[in-house]
Amino acid sequence: MSTLDWNILDTGVRTAQENMQIDAELLASLEVRAAPILHFYDWKRDSATYGLLVRPSDYLNLDAVKRAGLDLAKRPTGGGIVFHIWDLAFSVLIPAGHPHFHENTLDNYAFINEAVLRAVSDFLESRSSLELIPHDGPAFDSSCERFCMAQPTKYDVVLQGKKIAGAAQRKTKKGYLHQGTIALKMPSEEYLNAILRPETKVLEAIQAHTNPLLKTDEDLGEGRKTLRENLTKHLIREPAYVTKT
Repeated sequence: MSTLDWNILDTGVRTAQENMQIDAELLASLEVRAAPILHFYDWKRDSATYGLLVRPSDYLNLDAVKRAGLDLAKRPTGGGIVFHIWDLAFSVLIPAGHPHFHENTLDNYAFINEAVLRAVSDFLESRSSLELIPHDGPAFDSSCERFCMAQPTKYDVVLQGKKIAGAAQRKTKKGYLHQGTIALKMPSEEYLNAILRPETKVLEAIQAHTNPLLKTDEDLGEGRKTLRENLTKHLIREPAYVTKT
């Protein structure tokens, strides 16, 4: 199988639970010799996802979450809490029979995040100060380890030492699912203050460790569109397009 054979899947606007369920089903149905998949999706409303080992009530005020209309869903991967309000979210599925499937999980992170780095480089029209961080960054407190953008971890994409993109993975005998996020705007301090548990340093950590791509009032939709195009270009060259309704 050629490494250029990919499928692009865009499942449109869904609830957080529906988006995560689609990824889970794609991983469960993945065939060892199938083409890899680049999956794009959008959110019906403000959303957040959390990893398999995270209990949101430990870190979020669920009454405030309900008042804010924040749609929560568990991811089929690990990792911490990710807010899908100011980011581009995407998924990649690599079958076990593909040349870019590695037994070493960090090698899989490095492969995809190198493409993310190049996509971000095109977006910024510069690669200056962009890198895959070679080690985990500091955590302000233990709660910060449960929020994706509050602590850079090994092979995350960073700009001037601050995190731009993160991800979580799940590997099976059939292949792996990589769920990624790229920061476009800095999260609203007022919004996070309302829903985060006040005894943590998560807000301070997100502000200290996040470097969003859009610095002004540039349109989020246009930013997501450009990043999708860049990411597609740097992961694949001759995709076979598929759709799911």
